[in-house]
Amino acid sequence: MAELLIISSLMMLLALVLYLCIGWPILSTLELPSIVANLHNLHDHLAGVLAASGHTVMARGTAATSSIRFFITCDPENVRHIFTSNHGNYPKGHEFAEIFDIMAGVSFTLDGEPYLRLRAKMLSVLGDPRLVASMAASFLDKVRDGVLPFLARVATAGAPFDMQDLAGRLMFDVTLNIGPERRLAAAHRVLHGFVGEMMGARTKATQSPHRDADADADSVDIISSHINDPEYNGAALLQTTAIAYMVSGRDTIGTTLPWFFYNLAVNPRVVSGIREELKPIAASRRAASPSPSPSNGDRTTTVTFSPEDTKPLVYLQAALFETLRLYPPGHMERRRRSPTTMESLWGKDCREYRPERWLTGGDGGGGGGAQLRHVPSHKFLAFNSGARMCPGKSIAVMLMKTIAAAVVWNFDVEMVEGQAVEPKMSCLFQMKNGLMLKVQKRQI
Repeated sequence: MAELLIISSLMMLLALVLYLCIGWPILSTLELPSIVANLHNLHDHLAGVLAASGHTVMARGTAATSSIRFFITCDPENVRHIFTSNHGNYPKGHEFAEIFDIMAGVSFTLDGEPYLRLRAKMLSVLGDPRLVASMAASFLDKVRDGVLPFLARVATAGAPFDMQDLAGRLMFDVTLNIGPERRLAAAHRVLHGFVGEMMGARTKATQSPHRDADADADSVDIISSHINDPEYNGAALLQTTAIAYMVSGRDTIGTTLPWFFYNLAVNPRVVSGIREELKPIAASRRAASPSPSPSNGDRTTTVTFSPEDTKPLVYLQAALFETLRLYPPGHMERRRRSPTTMESLWGKDCREYRPERWLTGGDGGGGGGAQLRHVPSHKFLAFNSGARMCPGKSIAVMLMKTIAAAVVWNFDVEMVEGQAVEPKMSCLFQMKNGLMLKVQKRQI
């Protein structure tokens, strides 16, 4: 799954177009018939090609198209060279910015000094403890008051639901608060209009003579952190920046969670390991409030876990990282793909879902005593590497652990039979057909 570095699946499709339109011959390891025959399974096919080619493949055009060259690699040393040692020599380029025009002018599409300057700003904003605490509290409320009651209802009804749809709606509610896009142009207008309203309201609030200065000092939000920054003196750039924050949160977490629950549904032993870690925390909760009132409904019959609760849970984090290793959400960057399932990198069991590979010490399960094993970012690219390491990594992990702990502890999850679970050709590593699940409330 997802072994391509430097170019993406979309670039492979471009290769097909070039072949069909101008007769560009692809190297024997990437011949057109084999690519066409494996379009339904392109990620695994390319993994096999790279494994058979020593982790690197080069291709170039004919004499008429000799300037067209592709370099495909999943060698960690090449990744280190490109992303860390010489990242300035490998820009994303203007073509990438044109593809993602909705985020033009922000760090996601910038290179060089402009990127480094805006990245520093992002790190300062996302590193503010007040913002992190606010996001954690908001997300926990959404899980407790939204996700868990919804799952309790579908469990009672015995009704299946699409986990990919649920995860997408959850992250939209948390980061954007609008419904899914219909058409690209309409989505642009809705996003910019919504962010413009937020900016106007926040600017008005900060300039009001009646505002509570003490309350302002104790709170922080992304919009306020940028409004008075001269780097963002244009409304359009500020709107685009806010959209970049929201889309990055929604698409990465919303894409990862369905794959995570898919892995759990087919690996019940991992569920047991996660619950073993959660058991002492849940027991302390029951001891603190042994007689919940039944009048409060679903909230009294479920247990939620705060970020402080889940922070030390290494087996849960290992299970999430193992999902990201196999199904990295942000696989569509023009110059990278994650080296996830090569035997030489991860061992002969590289295609297995095995969270224990991320742990050292202890019994290897959820019983305690284990620690997370350090894996360098040039080997595990789910959060990028080098100067483009994701500034929101710790927040994303915190949010995913919060919802994963709550769902795994309170519900048994099973897949609906007869569905095909496979990735779709997209800039995100989403599921082609979604993920239909059923849940049952655990008797705890």
